[in-house]
Amino acid sequence: MTRQIGLILLCFFLATAMLPARADKVDLPLRFDRYFDDAEMVEALKALHKAYPELTELLEVGRSEENRPIMCLTLNNPKTGHYLDKPATYVDGNIHGNEIQAGEVCLYLADYLLGQYGHNRQLTELMDRAVFYIVPVVNVDGRHHFFYGLSSAGGGNRSLRIPTDDDNDGLVDEDMPDDLDGDGTISTMRIRDPFGGWKSDSEDDRLMVRVKPGELGDWRILGEEGIDNDGDGSVNEDEEGYVDGNRNWGAYWQPPYVQSGSGEYPFSGIGIRALADFIRQRPNICVAWAFHNSGGMVLRGPSAKEQGEYPREDVEAYDFLGKNAEKMLPGYRYLISWKDLYTTYGDFLEWMNNLNGTMGFVGELFNVTVSETYKSNQEMQKKGDDEEESFFTNRIERDRERLKFNDHLAHNELYKPWKKVKHPTYGEIEIGGWVKMSSRIPAPFMIRDMVHRNAAAVIFSADHLPQVSLEKVKVVPLSNGLSRVRVRLHNSKGIPTMTAMAKLKRIYPQDMLKASGLKVVAAGPVSDEYTDRVDYKAYRPELQFLRLNAFGSLIYDFLVEGSGTLALEYSSVHAKNQSLKIVVGAVN
Repeated sequence: MTRQIGLILLCFFLATAMLPARADKVDLPLRFDRYFDDAEMVEALKALHKAYPELTELLEVGRSEENRPIMCLTLNNPKTGHYLDKPATYVDGNIHGNEIQAGEVCLYLADYLLGQYGHNRQLTELMDRAVFYIVPVVNVDGRHHFFYGLSSAGGGNRSLRIPTDDDNDGLVDEDMPDDLDGDGTISTMRIRDPFGGWKSDSEDDRLMVRVKPGELGDWRILGEEGIDNDGDGSVNEDEEGYVDGNRNWGAYWQPPYVQSGSGEYPFSGIGIRALADFIRQRPNICVAWAFHNSGGMVLRGPSAKEQGEYPREDVEAYDFLGKNAEKMLPGYRYLISWKDLYTTYGDFLEWMNNLNGTMGFVGELFNVTVSETYKSNQEMQKKGDDEEESFFTNRIERDRERLKFNDHLAHNELYKPWKKVKHPTYGEIEIGGWVKMSSRIPAPFMIRDMVHRNAAAVIFSADHLPQVSLEKVKVVPLSNGLSRVRVRLHNSKGIPTMTAMAKLKRIYPQDMLKASGLKVVAAGPVSDEYTDRVDYKAYRPELQFLRLNAFGSLIYDFLVEGSGTLALEYSSVHAKNQSLKIVVGAVN
């Protein structure tokens, strides 16, 4: 009996040792030298809300397919205004379940802003005038299963947990990967085969390289670890899902035969639909950041060529923000999605831009070739891979370097040595290679720099939320009891008060400048200040409709009758409202 109890305890210890380290509780300030699982993410948000109740609101946006909460932490100082009356930044991450570091960026952003409030002048002023909506984990089910289910270096648990018949056999999710060696991760299977197309690398036999034409090899790669669970002759062909949370939005959506992972219809994902409803109830969102991995990129739309380029004024604002973000993120590139990466349909970015009139960026967080390095200064200064080398040669060079990184900086946490295993179909095989916490995810010691730099890019764009001033230019008495009142509206920041796309598609009302208190005889924007050329509005001149570009200014003339106080009210969906009172005393 004692021996049986001992065996049970040993098995329990081995099983729990495979799970990520988890703190007994989440303490502040938050640590960013490890990854938070989905439950710890929620606890961290609760801890921040408890520590800063006067600056935060914690809301459950909705529930996932497996009934997990999707949480949003709103950062706002109510003493300086209601959250809907200020320009806002929306930030989310982890819409793909295996892209866990995206959640860490969002969580760090919240922790950093709140912790610096009252201590850092720049961030305090920003928090007083702006709002942040932060949703660290969109795909809460995927994050949970990435940590505690089975995932590989190449993916796994990326999808929304919507059962899908991937192999068209009438069954759903019936042939997932299998952990054949019981180590908690899905690795690569290989089998001895001289005709398999691969051989052991001469420099490091843990790696494999392609054989040359006519050359015999050592191995055939069998794919990810698993067996034929449904007996159809294929292995792992019907994994979880597959509905991609970033192909399920209602903008340029395409069915699955055009866009893989799009789902049966837009917003078929329960959590995606709840998040869309949440965003639509917050029209003050001016800019959005959605964090993914990997590749080290700051992406903007369009996501498909056929959509056409964005209006020129919007592109100028995107370029200003994107190029500055690129400077804050060494090795990252500011790119256009369809042109520089690939075409997507039904993605979040286009839904925000085309249906909500919100500027948006995707942050692809991790560049393996830049970050996982093992080179001297002289080697770093040399030119990159020889252009004449094949793709496979380049890849093996990168993998050799990554193995050195694994051996000497990550201390063998990223790569599993090959191990012989009996497979029910293939017989004796070997299992090994890169593990799930490698390839697309930075090692824990690299997290802090990544989250801070990307949070800083978000803060830069938030600092350029539209900020409008309304000021008197001059009052000129005219004859017949009339006066000319000239005022200037100026946006001192790099995000427009209304995108040109939003105006073109009439997504939401334009800004409005309203005059009251005196009779307005005529009014309109000044097209040439030096020659006093004014484009007078034909009807209702007391109401002027407008939008202010990034760093833009507009001057308006109001011809008013009589004397007294002219009250001017500027209102905007995306900029804080302004008012101005001007005393007018006309001459006879």
